[in-house]
Amino acid sequence: MEYFIQQLINGLTLGGLYALIALGYTMVYGVIQLINFAHGEFFAAGGYVGVILLNYFAGLGFMHTHPILCLTGSFILTMIYCSFLAMAVEQVAYKPLRRQSRLAALLSALGMSIFLSNGLMLTQGVFDAPYPGELFEGGFEFGLISISYLQIMIVALTAVLLVVLNILVFKTRIGMAMRATAQDKVMSALVSISANRIIALTFAIGAGLAAAAGIMVGLYYGSVRYDMGFVPGIKAFAAAVLGGIGNITGAMLGGLIIGMVEVFMAGYISGQYKDVAAFVILISVLYFKPTGIMGENIDDTRV
Repeated sequence: MEYFIQQLINGLTLGGLYALIALGYTMVYGVIQLINFAHGEFFAAGGYVGVILLNYFAGLGFMHTHPILCLTGSFILTMIYCSFLAMAVEQVAYKPLRRQSRLAALLSALGMSIFLSNGLMLTQGVFDAPYPGELFEGGFEFGLISISYLQIMIVALTAVLLVVLNILVFKTRIGMAMRATAQDKVMSALVSISANRIIALTFAIGAGLAAAAGIMVGLYYGSVRYDMGFVPGIKAFAAAVLGGIGNITGAMLGGLIIGMVEVFMAGYISGQYKDVAAFVILISVLYFKPTGIMGENIDDTRV
């Protein structure tokens, strides 16, 4: 029983990270019906910017005197950087193709993913970049159950970000404009909602959440790598499809499910097959319920 609870805690931690990444996929798709395959690179860029900032603060000696302030500043600056990066990508790679076929936009997304990944490789190198090791040392132990301070931070911060996103989307005028644009761009333009601004904001929010996940993954595993965005990005995409692509609540639920399944697969069967779980779930969902858990069938012929 204790082993099961331990795996449950690990799965909750990993699932929350997948949920943060999956939200970027589902938000962009909900607004412009595009699968942004470059989204995983925002996650990787966030991990690198985070390690650069934290090592810079550590070099100044601030990590020992003001660790929480340094970590908070690193999260905020990294999320801002990746948000602007995502808006720039949207302007260069997606906006010019908005009136073209979806295949053209999809190919552009794949090309941008390769471009950003190789850009990280050329600027940061091919070796792992280590995170400062003195952060969040220690934790709680209850028999065989171990909960680190880092896990508590990741789960708590993930929950806060998810709650803030829900409030933003469902309780504010900006969120209302985002939902209106996703539903009907022409009608939303008639009430003075700028589709271009809303689309850019959607990219920015999704990339900011992915950047936060990148830092947390770097802290959790101790290092980041230039190609770290590919596999988590595909798993997050599977989570978005599982929950219902375009549905924010579904993306959160899908991320948690993917994380849980992966951890229990590694814990009870074999760690060699943990990456297979996400793809099996993705194929199964596409075959048996293409709309996902919380997705809806949409008749594209309606007027």
